[in-house]
Amino acid sequence: MQAIIAFILIFSIIVIVHEFGHYFFAKRAGILVREFAIGMGPKIYHYEGDETTYTIRLLPIGGYVRMAGLEETEDSLAKGMQVVIETDKNETVQSISTVEEEQNFSGLPLEVIDADLEDQMFIEGIPFGESQPRRFSVSEKAFFIEPDGTKLKVAPRHRQYQSASIGHRLMTNFAGPMNNFILAIVAFIILGFVQGGVPTNSNIIGDVQPNSPAAESGIKADDEIIAINDENILSFEAMGKAIEPHSDEKITVTIKRDNQTRDLQLTPEGVDAGENKKVAKIGVMPKRTLNPIKVIGNGFVLAWQIVAAVFAVLISMFKTGFDINNFGGPVYMYQATSQVVSLGVTGLLSWLGALSVNLGIVNLLPIPALDGGKLVLNIIELIRGKPLSPRVEGYINVIGVVLVFILMIAVTWNDILRFFS
Repeated sequence: MQAIIAFILIFSIIVIVHEFGHYFFAKRAGILVREFAIGMGPKIYHYEGDETTYTIRLLPIGGYVRMAGLEETEDSLAKGMQVVIETDKNETVQSISTVEEEQNFSGLPLEVIDADLEDQMFIEGIPFGESQPRRFSVSEKAFFIEPDGTKLKVAPRHRQYQSASIGHRLMTNFAGPMNNFILAIVAFIILGFVQGGVPTNSNIIGDVQPNSPAAESGIKADDEIIAINDENILSFEAMGKAIEPHSDEKITVTIKRDNQTRDLQLTPEGVDAGENKKVAKIGVMPKRTLNPIKVIGNGFVLAWQIVAAVFAVLISMFKTGFDINNFGGPVYMYQATSQVVSLGVTGLLSWLGALSVNLGIVNLLPIPALDGGKLVLNIIELIRGKPLSPRVEGYINVIGVVLVFILMIAVTWNDILRFFS
């Protein structure tokens, strides 16, 4: 149960932060954000804001920001459809309900003849009990209630995604992955403070592991390592390099403690590093610092290291071929989360940062239906001076959705096989 709660919490934080990036910059661009959803599938809770409906959906496997005009059809009011409208005292429509079992007795049942909720903003139909059609103006602030009861603002064309400038659309699409990188940096910064600081490259010892060669030789925390086998040591990195070749060999370590120097004898332990190699370790940890500048800087460094590692894997696939084991879906993320739960807050913060970076990079891949694919379409429009035709863009998005769906099925199946093996 603890692992399930941790998984839902971490995944929800990442999704909310990602989608908030799209939401925030869409709002700044004047794009109507109709729905901010956490989770997928059937709606279990909703809150109606001034313009945006905020929903929580049943399956905690993602989320979305629903922008007017982006990957959604216009509000569908086909001829002959039965709807219920509500009007103000000027008979301007304030809401249009398409709920099939509508029990709104204060509204006016209407059989639709024609409607335009983007440009001319009207609905025409035959009211219940009447024989002649009537035409009603529709307010730009009116609500459109979908069959499942989701209440959304109508979307006039000037509030739609396509009406925003190309610069605003680029930023809106990039903001989701950008927020993932920011979240990772913040998580690693918090991790630094929670851990009591970040490692320094000082030659002063931080912690000494119990029963390690260093502990048995008498080395203590805050000792300064000034030489190894008469080789001057000025940093923790230099100390590691000096020790590394001497696996299971006795060495002389010169330390400085209370302004006095002394020589200690110890034998580094050979630790298996794979490929029939051993690395010498003596069981010491670097000194940590709570200097805010260094802690914040370390947050950027850790995030960048993960970015570099992920890109290295993606680039290697161009040489070695596609390997599905390099990808992980919800099953893998749950499995990994269940393992890091035992490490406490530090493990969860580290996993949150790593996972956020990975999802940010995946979303930037130039695949239609992902943020990276949308950015490619924005760049093509910028170069051409005009967007692709809606038909071509529609085909591209359909292909992208199919590819992503197939990949997710394959990744999830592979995760299940790995989980049970």
